[in-house]
Amino acid sequence: MPGLDWLTARPVAHRGLHDRENGIIENSESAVRAAVEAGFAIEVDIQETSDGEAVVYHDFHLDRLTDQTGRLDAQPLSVLEQIQIKGGTDRIISLQRLLEIVDGKVPLVVEIKSAETGSVRLAQTFCRRIEGYKGPIAGMSFDPQMVETLRRERPFLTRGLISYAYEDDESEHLSLAVRLGRRLLLPVVTCSPHFIAYGQADLPAIGPWVARRLLGMPVLSWTVRSRDVARRIAPYVDQIIFEGFRPDAA
Repeated sequence: MPGLDWLTARPVAHRGLHDRENGIIENSESAVRAAVEAGFAIEVDIQETSDGEAVVYHDFHLDRLTDQTGRLDAQPLSVLEQIQIKGGTDRIISLQRLLEIVDGKVPLVVEIKSAETGSVRLAQTFCRRIEGYKGPIAGMSFDPQMVETLRRERPFLTRGLISYAYEDDESEHLSLAVRLGRRLLLPVVTCSPHFIAYGQADLPAIGPWVARRLLGMPVLSWTVRSRDVARRIAPYVDQIIFEGFRPDAA
């Protein structure tokens, strides 16, 4: 397992250090730059484009954060890079642009989004695009197949498995057995992550306890939106993925 002190040294800004009231929107260049300036590690999401590239964006559809409609993966990179994000002045950025902005200044944790169709092309694209990147970087996903692809394509890349209790409507497409297995982190056996990112609302939980105490894996927790929550989960985690407040502020 690679040395992971860099992963837990600083709180991780969820989708960058965004602040909608001041026109800094999640997963935007402005949010990334704000996190770099503040010295926080950065978590962002990537989605696949129609031409097999990767952009920094959370949703599968464009509607929530832009004036466009429809699926993001129906558009090529050249089109997506021209789309402005609502609430600010930024446009959608590519994974390559993200790497250029961060440039190793702070740790970067990239969530590889998955529609769980069996395709792992986005993980493969991620592995290709980070070739030669010199800074601390990790890839992670809810989808164990994506994590397994990271292990296979770039064995020495830090990789993480994201999980939670799987009791919400968004997980209803998964079988009960799959949901229970993921809750308990059973895919650890097949995808061999180096760290776990677990939902804060579901802590404490047996899966991350075993991963942390018995397997020696760092546990991050998402998404922490207050100091009270950070204090509550502190005994169970090694670092937080936060938004909506500044963990280092008095």
